[in-house]
Amino acid sequence: MQIFDWLIIVFYFIFSLIIGILYNKRASGNTENFFLTGRKLSWWLAGLSMVATTFAADTPLAVTELVGKNGIAGNWLWWNMLIGGMLTVFFFSRLWRRANILTDVEFIEKRYSGKSAAFLRGFRSIYLGVFINIVIMGWVNLAMMKILLGMFPEFINEQNVILYISAALIITSIYSALSGLWGVAVTDAFQFILAMAGCIILAIIVINQPQIGGMTGLQEKLPDWALQFFPSIEAHISDTNAVQNVSGFFAISVSSFLAFIGIQWWASWYPGAEPGGGGYVAQRMMSAKDEKNSLFATLFFQIAHYCIRPWPWIIVGLCAIVLYPELTSAEKGTGYVRAMNDFLPSGLKGLLLAAFFAAYMSTIATHLNWGTSYFINDFYKRFLIRKSSEKHYVFVSRIITVVFMIFSVIVTTQMQSISGVWSFVIECGAGLGLVLILRWFWWRINAISEITATITPFIVYSILFFGDFGIQFPDTLFIIVPVTTAAWLITVFITKPTDKKILDEFYKKVHPGGLGWKKFKAEFPEIKADKGYGYLFFNWLLGIVLVYMFLFGTGKIIFGKYTDGLILFVTGIFAGSIIIYNLNKTGGEEFN
Repeated sequence: MQIFDWLIIVFYFIFSLIIGILYNKRASGNTENFFLTGRKLSWWLAGLSMVATTFAADTPLAVTELVGKNGIAGNWLWWNMLIGGMLTVFFFSRLWRRANILTDVEFIEKRYSGKSAAFLRGFRSIYLGVFINIVIMGWVNLAMMKILLGMFPEFINEQNVILYISAALIITSIYSALSGLWGVAVTDAFQFILAMAGCIILAIIVINQPQIGGMTGLQEKLPDWALQFFPSIEAHISDTNAVQNVSGFFAISVSSFLAFIGIQWWASWYPGAEPGGGGYVAQRMMSAKDEKNSLFATLFFQIAHYCIRPWPWIIVGLCAIVLYPELTSAEKGTGYVRAMNDFLPSGLKGLLLAAFFAAYMSTIATHLNWGTSYFINDFYKRFLIRKSSEKHYVFVSRIITVVFMIFSVIVTTQMQSISGVWSFVIECGAGLGLVLILRWFWWRINAISEITATITPFIVYSILFFGDFGIQFPDTLFIIVPVTTAAWLITVFITKPTDKKILDEFYKKVHPGGLGWKKFKAEFPEIKADKGYGYLFFNWLLGIVLVYMFLFGTGKIIFGKYTDGLILFVTGIFAGSIIIYNLNKTGGEEFN
């Protein structure tokens, strides 16, 4: 690191603070401005903010670890989530915007009734907004700590690294507290562009190292299993290293692939990839100008998330297999940081470190604002101080933002493993996803059934974990999901439905349509309920084709298979054209 490197980093921090100061006034006045930008985000800014949030400091390291252990196919751990993401685009984005609520947890008392609904709202506001939110910030902090330790071993160590993380957190919490979601969204756009530029530059530099010899040399030096887009039984049998890698959280055996593709995307709750939308993705949808902007923001997010982001990381991960064969299984992710240290010249090293800070801070800023929105709107304002001024709630929101920042530092000091936290979150949300989807389309779902779907995975997970049955993630999903699904379905039919008055109000406001609300459609014929679910389903399938074709087409072109890549791109463009035609046919808004 030379003086020019440090100047780049200092400029980045100053620029982020300036954005927070400039948007301070827009965030003031009321909680809708602070948490939802007054519902004024354009689709491109809302979409960029979503994808920037999911690009955390741990993401390139995690992808490098996935690739190092299981080749390109290891990415199916998260590539499968596109299927659920496209459900959000076409089925749920407009509904979230139409609900006109401040948080997705507030939805609970708009859809359910009674003490069980109040309990569920309060519980989820603390469980998600405080516990899970701070745990997520903790693992993002931990990843950034590993980056700093790898890049600056001469003066950063295990004892003082938390001080550097705390300094970055303080800056992030300042602009988040000052500017609310406005500042978070605008800095997200800047941070995403910076982060991607840095990652692309690193991939280009590393692939052209003499030890690699360009893309042709890389392919010659890698085993076949590393270059496969899908898991292969034959590859794992024929390659000893691959056989050794088929275990643990990052394993991508054929059974793991089936669990990801067949179960995880619809059954498991995971931050940023919730079935039916939710979390900070729902926050961005609800902050959009209208339903059209909400839909296009989410569609852009899916394309950018799966097609633009991953290949620079995958290339570095493949190069790390060649460059650092001595790395143990637990050290695979550090290959990314080692490549930064070994090959980046002065100036570019500072740029890439600023890019990592950008990725890190965009995620932290969102989680500070999103978690605070749960605590203030769904706990503090709902159960503690119910009647106060909007200025009071904005003031307390700014204080809680700083408090959550402090808690995240404390949690980080107690963490050792990132992947262990990931698997815990997915497994303890397994089976809940179907309830989160169907509660929009079937009136009979009630609060008690969602509570059952929330609690049951913890019970089954605990039995599997402490019973030491030798079943590891993702194979655990084959047990947790069916048990959870059976439990909440039984609960639906043995408990009382939601009060009719609440259901009537929900239907009139959201008018979801479909067979699950057929009797309400007959009762309120003046309400123009949604229809055209055939179009929605068709667009969902086309959206999946669009993104996977672009994702794999990009990979084929990178590896010099231009004809295959072109065919995949043309297929994706064709699918996208039909989607646009369908959307234009209905004015780009509703399928009524």
